[in-house]
Amino acid sequence: MNFQITVLKILASYPDGFASMADLKRDMAILATCGPEWAERTKRLGARVPELNVFSQQLVQRIEGGWRITTKGRAILDFIEARPVAAESTAKPRQSPATSRRVAPGVRRSEED
Repeated sequence: MNFQITVLKILASYPDGFASMADLKRDMAILATCGPEWAERTKRLGARVPELNVFSQQLVQRIEGGWRITTKGRAILDFIEARPVAAESTAKPRQSPATSRRVAPGVRRSEED
């Protein structure tokens, strides 16, 4: 399980982004024992930002009694969770001669095309 990702996810799940230490510990224990899916998911998400550190990067604030996710922390979490854009295939589909030349959006082809 990726600790950094888990902390961000837990804090983001609270309406104001704040969780007491007791809440954090309870939620972490639940997630740690819910099966391999959570561990695999957080490891996969963590691989997108391998140098992630919630405290030194100011993604989480330590506040008396607990921790709060910052605006920057929410932005990083959104970035991490965004689905990666699939790379375009290197193999080009076969095209008919009529469709092989591209035209900019909003521009009509001439009758010669």
